[in-house]
Amino acid sequence: MADKKSVYSLAICARATLDMHSLNNEGGEGNQIQTRMVDIVGNDGRMYNVNAISGDMLKHIQAEHLYRLARRDGLPLCTACEIFDANRISADESYMASIEGASDADALDLMLQRCALDDIEGNLITGGGRATPRKSVVEFGWAVGVPEVTTTGSYFHVKYATERGQAARDAASSEDARGANLGQIPFHRPASSGVYGIVSRCEISRIGFNDVTRHYVLGTGERQARYSALLESMLYTFLEPNGAMRAAQSPHLVAFEGVISISSDVIPAPTVSPLNAAYRQEIEQIACALGELRPGAIAVQSFDSLAEFTAVVKGLVAATQPYTVAV
Repeated sequence: MADKKSVYSLAICARATLDMHSLNNEGGEGNQIQTRMVDIVGNDGRMYNVNAISGDMLKHIQAEHLYRLARRDGLPLCTACEIFDANRISADESYMASIEGASDADALDLMLQRCALDDIEGNLITGGGRATPRKSVVEFGWAVGVPEVTTTGSYFHVKYATERGQAARDAASSEDARGANLGQIPFHRPASSGVYGIVSRCEISRIGFNDVTRHYVLGTGERQARYSALLESMLYTFLEPNGAMRAAQSPHLVAFEGVISISSDVIPAPTVSPLNAAYRQEIEQIACALGELRPGAIAVQSFDSLAEFTAVVKGLVAATQPYTVAV
């Protein structure tokens, strides 16, 4: 892998056009399902209330894709992550028994060796009086609707009940009401359409890295395998944006454009929110300025479609490797 370029950090800034989706909801009130709305300051400095998809939702989507890839590629998983337990390695009884009385550094060493999912997605190891954190390699911001081109509507639906008890039939026969008497249950379901700004960052150099002892637990080949799976999982997060109500409201992904910035030195890959209409140009200018400080340290690759994004990620998998921090 000597001819591969090392990646210290990687960031994705993109605009996704999603139509008629309901990926993130807050719950229901009566017969009305509430969608997630947030207050933001727009590119013009004014306040707006817009639809948004939480970073928690995006992170869960990415983690699920990584889990599937880890099982396919034979990457190590703890017994809890093998069944995609939300508690991860804290629910692995053999691991928890093995770290009883161990230091935080030793507990992290063993976790990194045993589980690729805990390594990349992060965790808080709890139990037995312990609270040992592992910071995630992957970070997601909210996917936030661009105010001028995002809207949410509420749509009337009816659930038809095919069987009812005698009491309901008697009540229906004594009324001239419409929906409920016929066994129909009306409710309102939201659907949002618009352009969403997405920001995500991956600290590639931290794959297999113990933040306490400041050394790598994994060898080069193991880190490369996890890095490749991480890149694939990021790609599939946008190819298949899972979430709520996909059975009847699978989102229409109309367009996907943005930039991937890549750092090959110990400086962060630059990001600018896609809520800023000039985010692409600003990232390019930041990369040029940083390049004067650290020549060749920052690369920016643009894409104007999901197909181009796929090609960029494919190229990164083939031509790059995780950066190794000097320890």
